[in-house]
This record gives sequence, C-alpha cells and structure tokens, in this order.
Amino acid sequence: MTTSPPMGRELMALAFEHSASAIVVTQKRRILECNHAFCELFEYPRSELIGQLMLKLYPSFADFKTIGDRGYKEMLRTPNYADERFMQTRSGEVFWAKTRGRTLTPEAPFDLAVWTFIKIDVRPQAENQLSMREREISGFIANGLTCKEIARELGISHRTVETHRARIMKKLDCRNTAEMVSRIIQLS
Repeated sequence: MTTSPPMGRELMALAFEHSASAIVVTQKRRILECNHAFCELFEYPRSELIGQLMLKLYPSFADFKTIGDRGYKEMLRTPNYADERFMQTRSGEVFWAKTRGRTLTPEAPFDLAVWTFIKIDVRPQAENQLSMREREISGFIANGLTCKEIARELGISHRTVETHRARIMKKLDCRNTAEMVSRIIQLS
C-alpha cells in the first residue's frame, strides 16, 4: 500500500516550512509564523521568535521605527514592498539583508504581512584603500552624523566632507548610504 503525496493545505504548509527562502508572517510587526530558513538565518529556535516583535531582529529601535514607517507608507500605495537593510542575528552579527514583503490587508498594511529575507554577502574591499581622513570621516558616517555635523566636529567645510563621502562611496563601490555604512562596519 502506497501513501499518497500531500495535497492542498498540507502541501502548502510543507512548502512554507521547508522553503529555502527565509519566510515570516507578521501581524502588527509581531511574528505569527516563520519557517526553518528564517530561524537559521537569525540563529533563533522557532519557540523564541513566535509572538515576538520584529524589533528583536533589528540592530536598533531607530532602524525598526524608520524602516517600519517607510514600509507602512509604501504599502498603503501598493501591497508589495522591497528594500535592503541591516538586520541582526541572535549572536549579535549585523548583516545586510534584501527584504521583500506583501501585505494581505492593504487598508492596514501591518495587520497581516508575509516577508522574505535574503542575507547579502558584501565583500568589503581593503580598508587601506581609504585615506586616513576618509577613514576618520567614515567612522562619523557609521555613527549617523551628517556632513555638516562631521564638518563641525573636524573643523573643516561641509563641502570637503561631502567630497570625502563621495570618494568613500566610490572606493567601497556603494549605491547608497545604508550600503556604505554596512561596508564601513565590516571594515572596522
């Protein structure tokens, strides 16, 4: 006697649980369900994630809030959202992730949403590419200072800081500030 393959909802549950993609279902940014790949990516047992705010997986509350605000606004316009951001594992490793989400409740985007996460391996180029001044400025950038704040701190023109910032982005082959900060952190 042979057993028949799973069908319908059972097959969907198996596909979700064993997908190679890290998938999480959230309700008001709280984890309702997640699969094996998601648990492996963030280094948590499932039991420590279910019911928790996604905040647990962000490097800071500021990141959680800023990304949440941006995602919410976008998902009011369209049910799909995608970005690249910093996330954090249980062991404290901060990594760059490509994230895609879809709300199942367009009128209230965070009421029910499905998200996927992919860890992006960023191979930083050698730190010695950066001049001493660029390394100094990159440290301020990684700590969230604006060009004007850095200029005041160093006693130089903000235009000089902007020039150094542009050179840093080019040398580290970055497309945006978040990617640049990620590479700076990896270099330090």
